[in-house]
Amino acid sequence: MRNTGSSTEALFEPSLRQSIRSASANISRPWQWRLLLIALVLNDTFMTAVGFRLAYLIRFETGIPIFQLDVAPSLHYYQNLVSVLIPVWVLVFALFGLYNRHNLIGGTREYAKIFNATTLGMFMVIATSFLFPEFVLARAWLLLSWFLVLMLIFLGRFLLRRMIYNLRYQGYFLSPALIVGANDEGLSLASQLLQWRTSGLCVMGFVDDHRTNGSPVLKDVPVLGTLEDISKIVDLYDIEEIILSSSALTRDQILAIFQQYGVSNHVNVRMSSGLYEIMTTGLQVSEFAYVPLVGINKVRLTGMDSALKLLLDYGLTLPGMLIAGPLFLLIALAIKLDSPGPVIHRRRVMGVNGSQFDAYKFRTMYTNGDEILEQHPDLKEELEKYQKLKDDPRVTRIGRILRRTSLDELPQLINVLRREMSLVGPRMISPPEMELYAQFGMNLLTVKPGITGLWQVSGRSDVGYAERVRLDMYYVRNWSIWLDLQLLYQTIPAVLSRRGAY
Repeated sequence: MRNTGSSTEALFEPSLRQSIRSASANISRPWQWRLLLIALVLNDTFMTAVGFRLAYLIRFETGIPIFQLDVAPSLHYYQNLVSVLIPVWVLVFALFGLYNRHNLIGGTREYAKIFNATTLGMFMVIATSFLFPEFVLARAWLLLSWFLVLMLIFLGRFLLRRMIYNLRYQGYFLSPALIVGANDEGLSLASQLLQWRTSGLCVMGFVDDHRTNGSPVLKDVPVLGTLEDISKIVDLYDIEEIILSSSALTRDQILAIFQQYGVSNHVNVRMSSGLYEIMTTGLQVSEFAYVPLVGINKVRLTGMDSALKLLLDYGLTLPGMLIAGPLFLLIALAIKLDSPGPVIHRRRVMGVNGSQFDAYKFRTMYTNGDEILEQHPDLKEELEKYQKLKDDPRVTRIGRILRRTSLDELPQLINVLRREMSLVGPRMISPPEMELYAQFGMNLLTVKPGITGLWQVSGRSDVGYAERVRLDMYYVRNWSIWLDLQLLYQTIPAVLSRRGAY
């Protein structure tokens, strides 16, 4: 196998696979991650110290009237306190797994852990001050410290993550991966990993009993051997991740691979979701007569998750409606002066669990749009095929401005207040479009559609339909309040850039 494997290496060059070899030659992969951990500890230490110092500056040295001097300022006292708190902070971060390789470069999941760890650290300080009355702290300083430390560590880790993403294009911080099974599911897995160069996985090739060794099956990614050759391939290419295409393997084959590498300290075995990929609402295991049975949740968000999302929706929508009130009136007047017809357009769309409702938008088309489209059969065919038109003759002059600035979607804030939509969510679709989501349609209806979402910040109308489906499914599978906050933040530059808005 080493001989045949060596011959297939020529198929890799030049590529990211060559880069990962060069990067490993400069700095070994274990040392790459050790250096990142050192950078993270230094970042957290520095940002924590800066956050505490800024809190002291704002609380005691700015003279802001709302801060009553019920606690005498003492820089020396707080400096000594911070010198104790910083190692405690780093320890708490370590206990939350924030220096564990598997939790790093994880976006919103990492932010959630940082929030929880920082909050726990502050509660520890509060508990200490409660148990020891002589331990006196200014409450405003403590609150400011929590917020500033949290924001600064967020910022520092965000910048480090961007640096890692750039280094991955050079071959650093990548894990060589082997996909077992070159069927349609395996090819889809490889294609998606190849598109997302920042994922951290570098697909070295496939293992498949039904393909010829050395034959490139996807973008020069070859079949490296059969199932019997796995151990040799793992050693030859220094594989760290084995990804099983579950639909390509039998139960006995999957068990054999897990028995061989399931407890290995050097190789992680991961299995594709297969059928469970379309069940994104979450699963529950219940026992009946000592038999574990898997059940599927009917909705994606329940309990505290649902409450947090509702709080975010109303907390931003209510003040937003008050601020945007005059803008609503100006837009309504402009629409009336530009073309005859109603100000608000109602579009019938799908809601949670198959319900339907009217989504409100400012009218951007002429009322005789169907007649106009009949005069352009080529555009009608394009609309039926792609569900969008870049140069749509039905759109009014004011409508083009509203679409490019996304102001046409402002009335959907009313849908949010009516709890039919959310500020962030999957792209809303009409009932006929459900067919385009195929088996994933059942998941789309487990959450409310959103005014903005992954599709909006990823290019809007420039994103192909298959990509829209994938983005929506990613959102449903990976929802967290942190993901919603991140997407709201990313929406601002996406709207200002007007990319894909037409």
